[in-house]
Amino acid sequence: MSTSSSQTTHQQEEDEEKQASLAQVLKYHKETKHSFTNYARGPRGLDWANQPNPFRRYASSPLIPLLHPPYSDESPLYSSVFKTLPFPKPISESTISQFFYDSLALSAWKSTGFSTWSLRVNPSSGNLHPTEAYIICPPVESVSDKGFVAHYAPKEHSLEIRAQFSSGIFTRFFPENSFLIGLSSIFWREAWKYGERAFRYCNHDVGHAIAAVSMAAAGIGWDVKVLDGLGYEELEKLTGVENFPKFKIPSRPVKGAMPEIEFEHPDCVLLVFPSGLSEFEVDYKELSCAISEFSGLDWKGKPNVLSKEHICWDIIYRTAEAAKKPLTMSNFSAVDPFQSSGTFSESSYKDLTLREVVRKRRSAVDMDGSTAMSKETFYQILLHCMPSGSHGGKKHVRQLALPFRSLDWDSEVHAALFVHRIVGLPNGLYFLVRNESHLDDLKKATRDEFKWVKPDGCPDDLPLYELASGDCRELSKRLSCHQDIASDGCFSLGMIAHFEPTLRNKGSWMYPRLFWETGVLGQVLYLESHAVGISATGIGCFFDDPVHEVLGLKGSKFQSLYHFTIGSPVVDKRIMSLPAYPGPSDDA
Repeated sequence: MSTSSSQTTHQQEEDEEKQASLAQVLKYHKETKHSFTNYARGPRGLDWANQPNPFRRYASSPLIPLLHPPYSDESPLYSSVFKTLPFPKPISESTISQFFYDSLALSAWKSTGFSTWSLRVNPSSGNLHPTEAYIICPPVESVSDKGFVAHYAPKEHSLEIRAQFSSGIFTRFFPENSFLIGLSSIFWREAWKYGERAFRYCNHDVGHAIAAVSMAAAGIGWDVKVLDGLGYEELEKLTGVENFPKFKIPSRPVKGAMPEIEFEHPDCVLLVFPSGLSEFEVDYKELSCAISEFSGLDWKGKPNVLSKEHICWDIIYRTAEAAKKPLTMSNFSAVDPFQSSGTFSESSYKDLTLREVVRKRRSAVDMDGSTAMSKETFYQILLHCMPSGSHGGKKHVRQLALPFRSLDWDSEVHAALFVHRIVGLPNGLYFLVRNESHLDDLKKATRDEFKWVKPDGCPDDLPLYELASGDCRELSKRLSCHQDIASDGCFSLGMIAHFEPTLRNKGSWMYPRLFWETGVLGQVLYLESHAVGISATGIGCFFDDPVHEVLGLKGSKFQSLYHFTIGSPVVDKRIMSLPAYPGPSDDA
């Protein structure tokens, strides 16, 4: 066979594989939709005897306790980090401890009757926490005298040292005072409760974790970027999760003891580095070669078993396979300049530090159905939901503002808002266009009768549009699986992704990344809500196509991926709050 024929055949095989992967992702998305008459497949009840342990541990790996930063520590004001980052601090035991404490640690314990459960700084669907975190770091005094890979154990606020390596990889590829954070997902933890829809929720949680990491890093003067040129194989080598037994996907849902289903799926690796750097280059091809050596490291620790019995929803694992990203043979060479978010109503914020906001954020269970929000506060929250500001009249689609700047793609997610109790604004349906290059397509794709007019007093650099006026409370409740909380807040929203064109143009591996972007946006809504004195809750249960019907969307060009509600919480006084860790704390 000639070289040209061989190349043609290879290209055809690649194209067929891409088409098969895309078909699997689209199939999964369609089959896991909820409708008024049918929910996505899941367990008919909760098997409490096999509820997964929310804490992964590696038995026999060295456990290094981290420090517990006091609340009196100099944490910047929450609102200030959206304007400029503080001067970066060097990597040390203290700063690494602070970083994890403000991003992925426990935030409190809750207790009622005979039940006790923990909360974390990073939220999770059903508080099930499928996301695990690893740090890959050069030597740090009092932690490791060599470069190391460690698993973060949030219950103990400690690092489990899994492997050590020569720190040359950092001096060769990354700026001084930088390190890597790897995130992985245990699908079983979510699937235990949510069945086939769990793959969606795991990726929401990855997005929340990315944003939590970005915000904690900002408080120390560090910047964060997803190293999205790396592929799946590089991620599993770098984090050590390639050592889990390989899971053989069955042909249909099955139940039984399957410990190998508790493997970790590597999602992404984040580069954490000092802010304010000029350009530096990462050669992904060379970096991939260096990472291949991690397979030969002496990996310590055996992962604990999370459940005795399991249910395998096979479509989750087939879709995860289809969405695996290959190595991208390109260089990461640009550090995007930090861009401040829009400021419209600075007085809306309470004088809370970043640590107070990230650690005291809570997911509301109920809302009071009466508290209203000023339109100025509403506009300010939405300005911080924009991926970048508008400066000098130029509209940006690159994600340059905190925490969206951690993502390595142009914004693909918008928000359809149901306004219930915003003083000075008519109740009704609104739309926040987070990438204005999509505006014309959105107007064509939605209902002809929509107004698409800027509401009264809306800032010039906030692309918010009123579509239709009217009472949307019952509608938003019905669309969010009949949950009162969607109608009892100040406003709720559905995150609308530029969907099938993104998957076709970039690859099926963008499917989980669209959910990551919704999770990052959701984390901003959580933090903004707490910072102005109210609360928020992510809503994963909604009726997909009825949402699209309300907007007039047809086909798969745009799809709703995540819902949210923002309002004043109703606190259950029967639940007692306890500090996250022993000793003096303001957590509870």
